[in-house]
Amino acid sequence: MFTLFRRKNKKIVTDKKKIDEILNRGVEDVFVRKELEKKLLSGRQLRVKLGFDPTGGKIHIGRAIILRKLRDFQKLGHQVIFIVGDFTALIGDPSDKLEKRPVLSVDQIKANLKNYKDQVGRIIDLNTSEFYFNSKWLPKLTFKEISELAESFTVQQMSNRRNFKERLNSGQDVSLREFLYPLMQGYDSVEVRADVEIGGFDQLFNLKAGRVIQKHFRQPEQDILTTKMLEGTDGRKMSTSWGNVINITDEPNDMYGKIMSMKDELLPQYFLLCTDLSEQEIDQAINGVHPKEAKMRLAREIVSIYHSKDLAEKAEKNFVDAFSKGNVPEDIQEIVVPMNSPLVNVAIQNKIISSKSEFKRLAQEGGIKDLETDKIINDFNYIVSTDKSIRFGKKKFLKISIKK
Repeated sequence: MFTLFRRKNKKIVTDKKKIDEILNRGVEDVFVRKELEKKLLSGRQLRVKLGFDPTGGKIHIGRAIILRKLRDFQKLGHQVIFIVGDFTALIGDPSDKLEKRPVLSVDQIKANLKNYKDQVGRIIDLNTSEFYFNSKWLPKLTFKEISELAESFTVQQMSNRRNFKERLNSGQDVSLREFLYPLMQGYDSVEVRADVEIGGFDQLFNLKAGRVIQKHFRQPEQDILTTKMLEGTDGRKMSTSWGNVINITDEPNDMYGKIMSMKDELLPQYFLLCTDLSEQEIDQAINGVHPKEAKMRLAREIVSIYHSKDLAEKAEKNFVDAFSKGNVPEDIQEIVVPMNSPLVNVAIQNKIISSKSEFKRLAQEGGIKDLETDKIINDFNYIVSTDKSIRFGKKKFLKISIKK
């Protein structure tokens, strides 16, 4: 019924120090730890699974933590498996949600998938990975098979799940569709015969469901490793809708600037979860150092990981020039506009800001500045009539030339 996978003849690294780091650094929980440690030391190649639902088109560095952990298993010679949940995204993962997740359309999911594989490939080696879409097998399940899977769980188990319990206690609805999600994710583990599944700590219920479903199909139960969750740059949960995320596809200058604007108290967790520095190097980067200097080190490290060391150094130079010396960055975006163009329209059309309300807020806060005259622009109806360079907020610049 299921695909049979042969273990590939790869040299497996059993160095205890490296294994200890995999099982400890940035890790929230390992279930079952003794079993997984024993397997890693045995020299047997393990099948290590990670899945993402494409609920958005960009992967941020919070989600990249789990991908980097998958990469660590890959470096030890284990077979890593990445599953794109294009079918489970239609159901909607209720993990850590205090309200019903909206149902995504097929078109939305297709749009989100456009550059997904390329982003995953920035972190793991796709040439030696197994890469699947769970729409390959989940739609083939019959109603009878789904009913048999559902028999592995009780309504009480589902209702006692923390976020479901909170929603039910507050009078909010929980749909039967949401109850099906852990069954589907668990079946993924059966299909790829996972020995290990990793995920964020908010995924623990779903990951344990994989063990239940594997047992139902008389497969060995997977071990589980969950990573710590990364807070957004403002200290709240990392969320695209709140604008407190750093995407791995962000341009170097933008990525560098976002890190420099983050809260000082987040430095230790960002260094630990988002860089490859040792704990000793992290202590040296933070302790006894001004937060600004520590952030600059952090920004260099992260931009180097997702771009290059040269681009990280260039982004730092641009940041120092723009904010410490008051100069315009070397690679400022340059555009040509007709005479007497409304600045708000120019900014929106060139994706400097997202809306008129954002422009209005920035203008009211004194966040828009004419760098030629060093004057604040607080007029919502400001008209561009001459060539000029303008700064929006702390991180975005635009050099405007009038069409001749």
